[in-house]
This record gives sequence, structure tokens and C-alpha cells, in this order.
Amino acid sequence: MKELSVFPTGEKNTAYAKYFIGQSYLYPLSTEQVHISNVTFEPGCRNNWHVHTAKKGGGQILICTAGKGWYQEWGQPARRLKPGDVVNIPTGVKHWHGATKDSWFQHIAIAVPGEECGNEWLEPVSDEDYSKLD
Repeated sequence: MKELSVFPTGEKNTAYAKYFIGQSYLYPLSTEQVHISNVTFEPGCRNNWHVHTAKKGGGQILICTAGKGWYQEWGQPARRLKPGDVVNIPTGVKHWHGATKDSWFQHIAIAVPGEECGNEWLEPVSDEDYSKLD
């Protein structure tokens, strides 16, 4: 597979596959101090709605590096993403992110440090809702 950016695509994201529609890939960039991963989505791939949880601090930052994607918070319109975009996701905000229908998408995911951090994975983004995005 041809690399999309200066960051490796990595291996198929089998550990979290049950929380994605379509194929994603994961390449850990840092597992010390701050957890940082390169996440790659095939066209049409997106993760389920989810919430980053923490007793204190926490959340996630996405830095878009290649392709075209989407980010959406619950009850808000979807935001189209392109290389150079940065998304700050506070703890407790229900959201999803992934590729557009016709493009690969890649972002760096940074886990914001905090106390008792975790993820609550929720329902998939429906095909009906996703197909309405252009």
C-alpha cells in the first residue's frame, strides 16, 4: 500500500474493528508520556459514536494529515476535514470521525492525559445518516 503521508499507515486495526464500519489501520507513534497514533480510514470507513471519558482532563486531539474526512458531534452538523485541520474533542462529547465516501483519510490521534481516562463506544453511524453527507 502506498503511504498517504509521512506517517506509516500501519497494520489493520483488528483490536478495534468491532467499533468501525469499514477498514481502518493503526500505527502507534508514541506509547510513552502521551499516547499518539496514526489512524488511516479506507473510503467510507468511520468509527462508531463514542465518548472519551475521564475523571479529570482527558479527551482527544485529531490532526488531519491526508485525504478527506468527517467529524461530527451529537446534535451538530458534520464537519468536513482536510489536511491541516485540527479537532479538539473535550471529555464527555459524543462524536464520530472517519473518511468521506470517495477518499482515504488519515489523522493523528492524541490522547489528552488525564485521570481514569477511557472510551465509551456507542452505536454505529447509520448508513442512512452517513449517505446524506456530501
